[in-house]
Order: sequence, then structure tokens, then C-alpha cells
Amino acid sequence: MSDSEYDKLLSFQEALELVKLPPDSTSQYRFIGTRSAYLPGCDYPPEKDMPAFHSAAYGGHVYAQSALAACRTWSEIEDQKKIPKSQKLGLHTIHGFFTTAGNRHRPFIYSLTPLTSTRSFSTLSLTAYQPSVPSSSPTKDHFPASDASLPLSPSPCFTAMISFKASEPHSAGIAIQEPPPQVRFKDILGSRKPKDWPPAPPVDVDGVVSLVGNDVVGAFPVVEMRKVDMSGYNEGKPVHERRELLFYRLLKPLPSDGKDGHDANSHAVIHAYVVDRNGLLMACNHLGMGWTLGKAASLSYSFVFHTNVEECVMRHGNRETDLDLSPDWEGRLKKKKKGKGDGKEEEEEGEEGVWWIQEAWFPRAGAGRGIVESKVWSPGGVHVATEYQDGLIRSFEKEEQKPKWNPKL
Repeated sequence: MSDSEYDKLLSFQEALELVKLPPDSTSQYRFIGTRSAYLPGCDYPPEKDMPAFHSAAYGGHVYAQSALAACRTWSEIEDQKKIPKSQKLGLHTIHGFFTTAGNRHRPFIYSLTPLTSTRSFSTLSLTAYQPSVPSSSPTKDHFPASDASLPLSPSPCFTAMISFKASEPHSAGIAIQEPPPQVRFKDILGSRKPKDWPPAPPVDVDGVVSLVGNDVVGAFPVVEMRKVDMSGYNEGKPVHERRELLFYRLLKPLPSDGKDGHDANSHAVIHAYVVDRNGLLMACNHLGMGWTLGKAASLSYSFVFHTNVEECVMRHGNRETDLDLSPDWEGRLKKKKKGKGDGKEEEEEGEEGVWWIQEAWFPRAGAGRGIVESKVWSPGGVHVATEYQDGLIRSFEKEEQKPKWNPKL
């Protein structure tokens, strides 16, 4: 896909657009999402003859949009209290629970309740519903705010607890982490540029990828994602020791004027949106269900940011930018020589890179469920956040249930 084709995909501010709603009897803080959620696999080209895989909305949509609604709510509370910008809290954790499958043709409506508030740490709860009747939108992909007046389903589709924390320096100067993937997998990552790895599959299940190929970009919004070939590294290892690596970078920059709420918290939300993309599906492949997968669905999803929120900001740059694989990986920009035209050279700050890395692994499966853990690494090798996800993983076990398109049958 060319740069111009990527430019047609929805940006973060478009895909997760929120409109503030008037207070009601349930909450003073209410929002409605105005865009339909992404549906993995819905964007396969017709010539691929892709069968219907599932109909549930991408769970990362309601998860990230919930966090964004929480950020907007907390920002409003801080503005009411006249909190200086330097003292405002940053996104810290998102603990979410998926209770019913989302319908991508209906908007998500969010009600938020502040729970605790201090100068350094605060929490709130969130409940997300969808209308029980179809949207009034004629397009079914862009919803009017008036949809909030439609009857709601009796049960929420998603609930969450979200926390915010003040930024602070390292205590006693201590900042410890394991070596990043840029060091541990340097030979693999250095074998080609990030943009030269194949795109992350819209539906990362072995049987589906075998049918449609691994060159389909699809319409996944917000970021460009590339999947590193880790088959050589994973071969012969037990499942819990295997790794999957994915590069990602912003499709379009976020506004930086602060007038629409797209601050560092918004960048943090993007990481939570991205990491949910294919985790459970990749787990199914490693568990031997890549050809017989019956169901994969998130139950609980926790995301913890380990740094001050400012370190989550994603730079948007030239798509030819290369990854910094120098040994100096602890968040520092590499230096390069610049000729001045007079035979002299001087050092200047060089491009650190715009590619982030998701490192995923699968430590446990059983009782019809599987666990996915992921670490989010900055382009400079800083461990910024960790995901812990528990979800349903079920295989078709009866011959008559197995997918008829499966060429291995």
C-alpha cells in the first residue's frame, strides 16, 4: 500500500470521535461515539472470497474510546478546579471487562462516575451501552448524537475502572527494566527496515492468512502495523517461551493545539487501541487452533502505563524513517554528523524513529481460555506499558463444525 492509500485510512481523531452529551439521571459525564467500530476481516478484497468470520465489533474500539471518554472527563474536572497544566494527572491504568459483543452498526454510549480524587492519584468508573434498536444514521457508520435518545440495551456491553496519576521523577534516580527487543532481537529486527515486514493481517489466524495471503493491509485505522517474522526464533520452543513482535506508527499526526483534547493522554489511548488488535488470534495459532478456531473473544483486558504519560507521545514523521538499533537504547536520541560545507562537521540531534514495538507472548491456556501479555516499547527502547488480557479461546472439535473453506480438511 502506498503512502497515499494509507492517507485514506481513518486517523485516531476520526475513528474514535466523541461527542459530549448532556447529563442525565445516570451521570453528569456522558459521551457518544460517532463512528462505527472496525470489524476485523470486513475489508478483505472481494477476489479473496473470504467467508464471514465473525460480526462482533473490534473490542479495542470500545476499550480505547472508554479511556478517551475518561480522559475528557478528568480534564473537565481539572479545568473546573483550575488545576495548572503542569499539575494535571496522566492516564495510568485501564481495567476493562467485556460483557456482550459490540454491534459495529450502533454507537457506544458512555456514562462515567468519578470515584476518588487526590492531587496525585484519582479514579473513576465507566459503563458503556449500545442502543437496543438500529441507529437512525442512513450510513450505519457515522452516528448522530441524537442516537443517545434511543432505547438502550438492558445490560452494558463494557465496564471499566480507570485511574490517573501525577507525573514525577524517578525515585532516587532508579529506573530499571530488561533489555528491549531492539537489543534482544537485534539480528531479526536489523535484517530489514520496519516498513519492509509484511502488514499485520486483519485476521491473524493461520487458516485465514493461508487463504487470503499475508499482503493484505485492510482498513485498520489510526496506525500502520507491520508483523515481524518470528517463526525461526519460535521454532521448537514451548508456547510460553515464544514471542510475536509488531511494529506500529501513527498514520496521521494528532492536533497539538490542545483545543480538542488531543494531548499526551490521547497518545496513551492509542497504544491501548493498537495492542488489542490480534493478540488472542496469535495465541490460537501457537496453541494449534489456527485451522479449527471456533471462537476468540476478550473477557478482561488490563493496561498499565509504567512511565509518565508524556513518554507515550507518538511522533509522526516521514514513513522512510528507520529504527534506531544503536546500543544507546535508553530513550536517548542518536547523534549523526552534519557537514557544514566548509570541511567541518558538527553533531546534531538525529531522527530517533517513529516505530513503536508490541512484544506479545502467551503464558497460559486452559479451561477454554487463554492469556495474552504484551509489552509496549518506545522507538528508543523504553518499556512504556504492559497489557494483560484474558479471553475465550475455543476450537471446533467436531468434524461437521470445522470451517468448510479449510484446505487441510
